[in-house]
Amino acid sequence: MLTMQGVSKSFLGVRVLHDVGLDLQPGEVHALVGENGAGKSTLMKVLAGEHTPDTGSITLDGTAHTFSHPGQAQAAGIGIIHQEFALLAHRTVAENVFLGREPTRRGLVDRAAMERRTAELLAEIDETGITPRTLVRDLSVARQQTVEIVKALASDVRVLVMDEPTAPLAEHEVALLSALVRRLTARGLGILYISHRLKEVFDLSTRVTVLKDGRHVTTVRTADTTPDDIVRAMVGRDLTAYYPPRARHDEIGEVRLTVTGGGNARLRDIDLTLRAGEVVGIAGLQGAGRTSLARALFGAAPFTTGAMTVGGKPLRPSRPRQAIRAGIALVTEDRKSEGLALRQSVRDNALLVTRAVAVRGRPPAGREVTALLERVRLQSRGEDQQAQFLSGGNQQKVVIAKWLAAGPQVLLFDEPTRGVDVGAKAAIHTLVRELAREGLAVLIISSELPELIGMSDRIHVMSEGRLVGELPAGAGEESIMRLATAGSDRAAGAPGAPREGAA
Repeated sequence: MLTMQGVSKSFLGVRVLHDVGLDLQPGEVHALVGENGAGKSTLMKVLAGEHTPDTGSITLDGTAHTFSHPGQAQAAGIGIIHQEFALLAHRTVAENVFLGREPTRRGLVDRAAMERRTAELLAEIDETGITPRTLVRDLSVARQQTVEIVKALASDVRVLVMDEPTAPLAEHEVALLSALVRRLTARGLGILYISHRLKEVFDLSTRVTVLKDGRHVTTVRTADTTPDDIVRAMVGRDLTAYYPPRARHDEIGEVRLTVTGGGNARLRDIDLTLRAGEVVGIAGLQGAGRTSLARALFGAAPFTTGAMTVGGKPLRPSRPRQAIRAGIALVTEDRKSEGLALRQSVRDNALLVTRAVAVRGRPPAGREVTALLERVRLQSRGEDQQAQFLSGGNQQKVVIAKWLAAGPQVLLFDEPTRGVDVGAKAAIHTLVRELAREGLAVLIISSELPELIGMSDRIHVMSEGRLVGELPAGAGEESIMRLATAGSDRAAGAPGAPREGAA
């Protein structure tokens, strides 16, 4: 169906693709993996006509093409769905699907035809949760992604590029997307699938191509390789190196934070203790209340009942400023809108907290900021580089540096490695463990169970706004999911329910 050969591309004299090639069969999911900066997205933008290659060829159904504009690639049957959706929130699904290509009748937009064709496309992929007249703003993130896919189908695409399609999705929404991908390939579409999540790569793809530093490393059948092999090709080390050793018993120190009977509109009966040197994981299904717990501890959506102490002193913060001054930091799950000032420099972002809230005296001096950025192993072109031009992993490191500048006692992470490549994940995991060993109490919320299991010294499981069980280090995924899915019964004291803490 598709062949790309010898594709090279340079920007301002810097070559980012070196003679890269791949091919795609009808009905195939071909995964494209590599660290941030490996050239994955650049290669796909060449295919989609967003970048013109310096050298190389693109052949589609036996016909050679040179795309200098996305419209040309789209007309040839190539569609791309970026990680950041291109939808108009206040328009209907049908209006978004046919944006710029609206059918007309007697010089006016034919809304009936537009909605009828949108309904047909939704039916083709067995999507019953969306109607043509639904406003996009009223859809979940997963449903909005479906609208992007329907937009592509409306253009009669045969090759669909999906760039980090699950990065914005909750765990249960990933399963919906996977089912949709399988329905698309059953129709004969070829899908190029970019993802940092190796589980999805192995669940969905037929073949995997690995890029590193803008070069083709290998293409293998998924059935003939392993995650360890793929990681070695991507970053040159084993998957087992991702998770640093857990804390020893003698490394866990004094209590940093306690909550007793904490509750608000989303949470009930929260009892929690965090100790210096310890990493505590919070597991649960989407909507279980994990983010609400972090926001309550941080004073953004405060507890209205119960008691809380920080550093041995009573405190139930009613706003984030109080929590920050008491030594609590929150790395939110959405770093772009809640963690960074994207158009400001790395240096200014590292000083955001200390400039806004008087914490332990003066803001850090220039040399101290430099030391902080070195501490988090930031890779950038310099402290003056705008945060928007950093990779996801380096953006996250700047957010962590911003909070370290405030000298916290308790560090809360909500989805710490979402949208981060495997190499940056390993660096963040190592940093988190180092911070714990230096005496911070760390709480991690993550939808990736391997991450929780690999990083946590113990794991609390949430369901319906309550902590319904505690599991020891190394607990299995089955034990976690058993508590997460049956937690409401336990919380209600159902007969025969195991006591809290039982595995």
